[in-house]
Amino acid sequence: MSDQDKPKEPEQIIDEQSESVKREYLAPSGRLFASSLTAGLEIGFSVLLMGILYTMFSDDLNTESLSMVTSLGYPLGFIFVIIGRSELFTEQTALAMIPVLQGKTKVYNLLRLWGLVIFGNLLGGLLFSLFITWIGPARGFIDAENFYHLAEKVLSPGFFITLGSAILAGWMMGLLGWLVTSSQESMARIFIVFFVTVIIGLGHLHHCIVGSVEVICGMLTSDQISFRDYLDFLVPSVLGNTVGGAIFVSVLKFSQVSS
Repeated sequence: MSDQDKPKEPEQIIDEQSESVKREYLAPSGRLFASSLTAGLEIGFSVLLMGILYTMFSDDLNTESLSMVTSLGYPLGFIFVIIGRSELFTEQTALAMIPVLQGKTKVYNLLRLWGLVIFGNLLGGLLFSLFITWIGPARGFIDAENFYHLAEKVLSPGFFITLGSAILAGWMMGLLGWLVTSSQESMARIFIVFFVTVIIGLGHLHHCIVGSVEVICGMLTSDQISFRDYLDFLVPSVLGNTVGGAIFVSVLKFSQVSS
């Protein structure tokens, strides 16, 4: 096996992630916001493809088969965002913790970075939702009522179930960032992104950015979803994604390398 094909050592991954995120800490706020806004827009393509698949197969498949086929669209936005290196909150929850754990930056700077990225992601998701709920039904490739069915899956659990589900999703997204850094080939990275995120989709786990697009689309097309429903989803999802990425990935991986 050549050196290029060998997986990177944990210490090397930590160093690369630290250097990468250090540039984000030093970047102007405008650039960070533009990148996070782009990520919020691009992640919406997951919901676009899921909506198309749901509309195409809802009359022909049973509930389980339809859920599986629809979930195949879930990775698309993540591939655009992660391979294209836009700023996604659920990546930053894990990556941005490394310099803090190394003592190279302060918690205040971490919270500033997280706040800027999630605001841009959510705003980009809102703009994409406004566009897709108009163009989808107008062009006929997504039925308006199907947006409600996509949103319903992330709205049905209570607070603590949503929190636990979001921790799992954040944990997997943190590991995804770790594995993408470890891999050195583009096709391997795309496969990793697809494999991890399709599991999140199949399990209907709560990802705060994709789920935000789903719920907003449902809210815009159905009077059965209220803004309160959106907040009931968003708060535990953001909290769970943050805990899953920051604690179960960054802290544990850093402890492994430090020891």
